[in-house]
Amino acid sequence: MDDSSRAGTSTRAQAAGIRTASHDLPISPDLAAFLSGGWAPTPLTGDIRLPVAELTPARRARLSARFPGERLIVPAGELRVRSNDCDHRFRPHSAYAWLTGLTGEDQAGHVLVLEPNGPAAHDAVLFVRPRSPRDGGGEFHRDRRYGEFWVGRRPDLDEAERMTGIPCAHLERYGRLPPGRDAATDPELAAALSELRLVKDPWEVAQLQSAVDHTASGFEDVVRALPRALAHPRGERWIEGVFNLRARAEGNGTGYETIAASGAHACVLHWIRNDGPLDPGQLLLLDAGVETDTLYTADITRTLPLSGRFTPVQRLVYELVLAAQEAGIAALRPGARFRDFHHACMKVIAEGLAEWGVLKNADGDRHRRYTLFGSGHMLGLDVHDCAQARAESYLEGALEEGQVLTVEPGLYLQPDDETLPAELRGIGVRIEDDLVITADGARLMSGALPRTPDAVEAWMGELLGS
Repeated sequence: MDDSSRAGTSTRAQAAGIRTASHDLPISPDLAAFLSGGWAPTPLTGDIRLPVAELTPARRARLSARFPGERLIVPAGELRVRSNDCDHRFRPHSAYAWLTGLTGEDQAGHVLVLEPNGPAAHDAVLFVRPRSPRDGGGEFHRDRRYGEFWVGRRPDLDEAERMTGIPCAHLERYGRLPPGRDAATDPELAAALSELRLVKDPWEVAQLQSAVDHTASGFEDVVRALPRALAHPRGERWIEGVFNLRARAEGNGTGYETIAASGAHACVLHWIRNDGPLDPGQLLLLDAGVETDTLYTADITRTLPLSGRFTPVQRLVYELVLAAQEAGIAALRPGARFRDFHHACMKVIAEGLAEWGVLKNADGDRHRRYTLFGSGHMLGLDVHDCAQARAESYLEGALEEGQVLTVEPGLYLQPDDETLPAELRGIGVRIEDDLVITADGARLMSGALPRTPDAVEAWMGELLGS
């Protein structure tokens, strides 16, 4: 077949809604017929109901109560092209996952609709793409985005309903619905979905604890891998790969791009290039989190001496950041303002910088030249969870039992900052832990990883056999 005929075949497939590529081989009528028969049924058997399906009706009811009489639309999201005909790996929108329990890559394009049923209730309907039919059309073997030969089996409508307990309909029917409030474009609905997730139920806390525990294992993997990473010209990449292996083996992957920042790279808050070498005389700032298959993520940072021992000046900076974190953790309790722990952290940082002579005094906000950002955030299905909540419910709100958050003060002493003595320049330290608010304070979820400099050195020595 010449190029023009091949292009025509591809164009006809696209017109039929099948996503092929220009270099795909043509399908003869004989092959198409042969591919359309002889397939055994493969139903999902047994109890396929999601454990979280017992919790999602109450979640949807809480959302329903906020928007009586209005059609609510919560999309899973769409695939996005990474390059040419290759898509980014898909992850459903967190609100969709929270309301349905569905978290897989096969959810691309699906939509949850809450249809008004009277003045104060809604009926949920899940609009999903059915399985690729085997008896005609060719989607299952030709469609690179949705064909089962290309991306694997997905549940049919009946199976999706059994999994979630939500009535399911063909995705094509969604396009015939009248408009409604869409979480992708409606700020009020998006804010409500964030605010409803601020307090975690016990099942969610357990998911987060699992993410934290796997993350701690990933940090141990990294320390064990340090000799090989130190020998590699891009040791930061080696560290990233080691942690990400644990994340993919134990969960869905990482909850965010791993930060493996050595030396002065640690002064870049979101250093994800991870292309530098490791120097045993410097520190490694590792900020990483495993995301579970249920999409809950940990978020932990440790700053480690690559030699296994802190130098005196590294220890000085580390101990100030640790003191700030301890003050922030001590401020966590139900009823405290969300910003209280940040202010507690920054008070210690400012006083320490003044004692060092870096600042003339601890007043004002000049310390922010060296800290740059806040000292923590909510944690859950997103690493910066509930980010679209209104300020009065989150940033200016009070802490409640069941909320999960991070406390992560840091000092980022830039290598070109002439306000600093030379020996401090190029040192970046952050210590970040995950905590759940309890009835009388907070529980440290990430306590399996050491925080004090002596404990860090002992831990590294044990893992490295030194």
